Amino acid sequence: MSQSLLVVHVHVHVKPEHVESFREATLVNARQSVKEPGIARFDVIQDTEDRTRFVLVEVYRTAQAPAAHKETAHYLAWRDTVAPMMAAPRTSQKYLNCFPDDAGW
Repeated sequence: MSQSLLVVHVHVHVKPEHVESFREATLVNARQSVKEPGIARFDVIQDTEDRTRFVLVEVYRTAQAPAAHKETAHYLAWRDTVAPMMAAPRTSQKYLNCFPDDAGW
């Protein structure tokens, strides 16, 4: 059975003075994102050695779900709020789910 889940890792480097504000805004976005039918998971993780670095682990149920997510009010608010907080443009890498199988998410 082929896997349909798309896993996206978004790497964010935040200016030191904005770490807490970024974290708060990102948690608001994540809490709303997991309510979207196309999102299986939306994890926010922070580097233990460099607190200015975060990774968002977004797991989408379909190939169309990322585009739908980027049209939501909570994403647009997050994007505009955190843009000036970033030390560098965020980057992302897309992966296909291998394990657990899609039903395990």
